[in-house]
Amino acid sequence: MEPWASVLALLALLAAGVSGVYAFSALAGLPGTLHVGSFLSGWRPQEHALSRYHVRWYAATMIFLAFDMEMVFMYPWSLVVVKVGASALVEMFLFLGLLMVGVVYAWREGAFRWA
Repeated sequence: MEPWASVLALLALLAAGVSGVYAFSALAGLPGTLHVGSFLSGWRPQEHALSRYHVRWYAATMIFLAFDMEMVFMYPWSLVVVKVGASALVEMFLFLGLLMVGVVYAWREGAFRWA
């Protein structure tokens, strides 16, 4: 049970810290309408919380996610490419080619035009 004693002590410390933060929040809370108003860096909201975005933002988001996924997979690949060899290079170029197909499709559909 000795190896688990430090883990249990850490969990107890974590629980005490979280409880302390919640207790401080409850004690320091101000009465009034401050709790029911929305917080937007001190400004009143200009639109409703459930307002919709224009559809062109979804295309921009998908393009961002495509490039974001590229970077997520490129970093670990760059660490092992020397060890694995030419097959890792071929696999990465196939992956980049697949992402390029998505970018060409978005370009053809006009996702990069903002007017």
